[in-house]
Amino acid sequence: MAPLLGAVLFASCSKSELTPETPAVAVATTTQHVAAAGFPEGFETGTKTAYTTGSVTLGSGSWTLNDALIGNTTADPKTGAQSVRVRNLGIVGMNFNTTTGASTVSVSHAVYGTDGASTWELWKSADSGATFAKVGSTVTTSSTALATATFTVNQSGNLRFQLRKVSGGTNRINLDNISIEQYGTTPPPTGGKKFLFDASHTETAGNADWVLDVDAGVVPRYPTPAASGITSTTPETYWSAAISAWGVALVKLGHSVEQLPTGTAITYGNTSNPQDLANYSVFVVDEPNTLFSASEKTAIVNFVKNGGGLFMISDHDISDRNNDGYDSPDIWNDLMANNSVQANPFGFTVNLDNIVENSFNVRTGTNPIMNGSQGVVSQLSFHNGATMTLNPAANSTVQGLVWRTSATQGNNLAMAASSTYGTGRVVIIGDSSPADDGTGSPGNTVYDGWNENVSTPRLHLNASLWLAKLQ
Repeated sequence: MAPLLGAVLFASCSKSELTPETPAVAVATTTQHVAAAGFPEGFETGTKTAYTTGSVTLGSGSWTLNDALIGNTTADPKTGAQSVRVRNLGIVGMNFNTTTGASTVSVSHAVYGTDGASTWELWKSADSGATFAKVGSTVTTSSTALATATFTVNQSGNLRFQLRKVSGGTNRINLDNISIEQYGTTPPPTGGKKFLFDASHTETAGNADWVLDVDAGVVPRYPTPAASGITSTTPETYWSAAISAWGVALVKLGHSVEQLPTGTAITYGNTSNPQDLANYSVFVVDEPNTLFSASEKTAIVNFVKNGGGLFMISDHDISDRNNDGYDSPDIWNDLMANNSVQANPFGFTVNLDNIVENSFNVRTGTNPIMNGSQGVVSQLSFHNGATMTLNPAANSTVQGLVWRTSATQGNNLAMAASSTYGTGRVVIIGDSSPADDGTGSPGNTVYDGWNENVSTPRLHLNASLWLAKLQ
């Protein structure tokens, strides 16, 4: 469990998970994505305080910064402590090659301070920097919030890249979280499904760490080291974040996992977005800390309606980790009450309560979530979580999975629940503590709820597979 900073009340929380089916808008995939060695580059290890041209050694290798520096002020948008700041017609370029080619290159970008908009481009070289060619379209940066631009490269061999600011004059922009996905394909495991874990709604705010992997303060699209290195004996510490055990376990079962980084929009049916929900079987959102936009709510509900699986995890009332006025119960209830598709499509609401309880009051029988391929679930432990109220009038398929010890197995005080909507599935758990594996980012205090009892991983993995329509 992960207590909130400055609030002894908050021991830990988890979110509700929804269980849908394989997306109706299927996108075939034959690749296992792997980040290039040394990437993502978050500019956390280098120092360069002047705009004059010079080279700096970063985690990925040596880079030349022309009319650019490493910024670490409050006016520099960044993930972690630093990002690169560029002015005029500045260039940020690699002095080394990535030897495994590139499928895609992703870059986070935002304007510096109160500066105006600028445009920039990605350029590539296949001859160690002798010549360069532009990749994709010119990008306009106009917001102070980091957004992610992704370029399709699809080229093998030795490559190096430059980021070139091409307009905006003295307006400055910040660039961060450069990720290069290796070129090439390896067949995924037979029957493997794609799981996307959200990191775009401040899941790492405060003392929270509800993602698969954080590298030097950056949540990359592909956790590193590469998932291809996971074997049956790999420990969950292979990745470093509080729900890494969940991700490692899914990979061991033959599936692939990705993260949706900060600044990346949640879309459904947008073919220009490589992380559009249509490309995945299951979307996992563990304790979101910022509201979903109107378009994101529409995307999530339609994803489920058309066959996707949604795993929702909430936390207790008054668990606002980023102090924006909304905690995860508010955010989930807003999604269900204020979307453009259908009011309360999943048939439940999150209660504004806060409970600590180990409950054995579980649904029995042949339910595939409670008695699935990963084992029988006999209990669920909350360390400050919220319950749910079920509303069969809104969705007749909704059913509780675990209830408070004092509750009857009906529509009130459910600690976990599931439903179907359209051709998709949803699962919700009211506390983030059970998914917490106790190994978070440096400086975060987390609690090992995952290994507290054997039922916890069984519940999460059975639910994951049910959402992916594998049981």
